[in-house]
Amino acid sequence: MAVVALLGALGACSADGSSETSYDQGIAYDDSVVPEDWRQVPVDEQEEYDDSPEQPFQDVTTSPLSTFASDVDTASYSNLRRQLRQGVAPEGVRIEELVNYFDYDYPTPEPGAVDPFTVTTQIADAPWAPDHQLAMIGVQATAAKATSRGNNIVFLLDVSGSMDEPNKLPLLADSFELLVEQLDEDDTVSIVTYAGSEQVLADSLRGDQRGELVRILRELQAGGSTGGAAGLQTAYELATKNFVEGGNNRVVLATDGDFNVGPSTPEQLTDLIEEHARSGVYISVLGFGMGNLKDNTMEAIADHGNGNYAYIDTLDEARKVLVDEFDSTMFVVAQDLKVQVELNPATVAEYRLLGYDNRRLEDEEFDDDTKDAGDVGAGHAVTAFYELVPARGEQLDDDLDYQDTEAGSSSDFLTVHVRYKSPGAGTSTEVVFPAGASTYDATPTADFRFASAVVEFGLAVTDSRYADDADPTRARERAQAALGDDPYGLRSEFVTLIDTYREITG
Repeated sequence: MAVVALLGALGACSADGSSETSYDQGIAYDDSVVPEDWRQVPVDEQEEYDDSPEQPFQDVTTSPLSTFASDVDTASYSNLRRQLRQGVAPEGVRIEELVNYFDYDYPTPEPGAVDPFTVTTQIADAPWAPDHQLAMIGVQATAAKATSRGNNIVFLLDVSGSMDEPNKLPLLADSFELLVEQLDEDDTVSIVTYAGSEQVLADSLRGDQRGELVRILRELQAGGSTGGAAGLQTAYELATKNFVEGGNNRVVLATDGDFNVGPSTPEQLTDLIEEHARSGVYISVLGFGMGNLKDNTMEAIADHGNGNYAYIDTLDEARKVLVDEFDSTMFVVAQDLKVQVELNPATVAEYRLLGYDNRRLEDEEFDDDTKDAGDVGAGHAVTAFYELVPARGEQLDDDLDYQDTEAGSSSDFLTVHVRYKSPGAGTSTEVVFPAGASTYDATPTADFRFASAVVEFGLAVTDSRYADDADPTRARERAQAALGDDPYGLRSEFVTLIDTYREITG
C-alpha cells in the first residue's frame, strides 16, 4: 500500500478561506497497490512500545482469582486514532485504554457515601463467540473532589530538538493555554523546560496571572538534546517547595518521551519517579507527536508516579483531557485501586481478562498495601471486560467463597473485590460486590453494546489469537446502534475510525 502522509501545515486555509491552525494528519491512499497484509506498513521504527502478552484463558478450578490494578489512561486510543489516520499498522494498542476513553452511564455514589465509588456488573453473550459470555465491570468514582484547596502545578515541558514539529511544541503550547484558562488566584503554577539542560521559567505564579503564563508558553522554542531526568528532578523539587497541604500537588509532563541525556530507559526513570511518588506529588503525562514517540517510557512514568497518561494528537483531544476532564485529570479520589475477581466454578469454567496485560497483579498482591496500583480521579470510571466460558459442573473443595460450595448451589457468576486507599492514607479498605444470576441480560444496555464493540474492534486491530470471530463490521454496526446522546461526538468518531480501518485494510 502506497501511503502518503500529508502533514497539516500551520496557517492552512479553512473552507471559507480564513486562516486556522491545524495539527491533524491528512492521508492519501493508492488503493491499486494495497499489499496482502497491511501490517507490512509499520509505524516509524524509532517509536517504542511495550506490547505485553495478552492473557490466555484460565481454568477456574486451578485459577479462581483474577487480580489487576486500575487504569484510567487513555493514550492508547488517541494514538491508535493517529496511527490509523496515518495508514500504518497500529502498535501499543491496550484494549482497556480504548474502552476507558469513553464515558458510560454508571450510577454515582450517593452524597455522604462511605466509599468514593460504585461498582456495576453486566453479563451478556459475547458477540464474537456466541458460546461464551461477556462480563462488564464498571467502577465509577464520585465527581466530588477530595479537597477544595488550590492546585500546585508544575508544567514540565520538553523543548528539545525532537519537539520541533508542528504537532509537537506548537500543539503543546496551545494545549497548555487551555489548561491555564481553568486556573484561578487560588492556584500556583511553575514552569520548567528541559532540553540539554533544564530551566525554570516561572516559580509559583498565581493561576490568574494568565497573561504572563501564556506569554511564556508562546515564546517556547525547541532545540538541543533531551535531559528529561534532570527536568523531572527540578519539577519535583519545585512542587515540593510550593506544596499545598491538603491540596492538589501535581507535575504535568508534556513530551514525546524521547529522553537521550542522563537516565533515559523506562527502568531508570521509574526508579527516579518512585522516589517522589510517596511525597504526595502526583504526575500527569501528556504525549505529543509521532516518529520517535516513546509510549513505553511515558506509560511507565505515569504508572509508577501515581499518575495518568494521555496522548494529545489534536487540540480537540487537549480540550477533552485538560478542560472537559479537568477534575478527573487533576484530583485523585482513590489511590492504589485494585480489583480482584473471584469466578464461580458452578457457573464459569474458564475466563479471560481482556486487556490490562501490563496491569495484572499476583493474587497475593491484592492485600499488600505496599504494592502500588492505579489512582482514580474525580468522576473517572474504570471499565474491565472478562470473557467467560460457561461451566461444565465440576465440584471442588477450597477455602474460597465459591470453591467450597457444591456445584450448582450458587448461581453467582463472580464476585468483585475492590481495594483502595483514601488520598494520603497508608492502609486500604476492601469492598465486595457479588454478581448474581440476575446480572445476565440477553438484551444488554446501550453502554454494554457500545463498549463491547470497542473491545471487539480492539481484538481485530491487534490480531488477537483469542479473537475467534471478531469482526470490525459487526463492531461498527453495534457501536452505531448504541451511540446514545454522544454530546461530544466521541462515539460517532469511533464509528468513523472503524471505517478508516476497513478502508485501509480493504
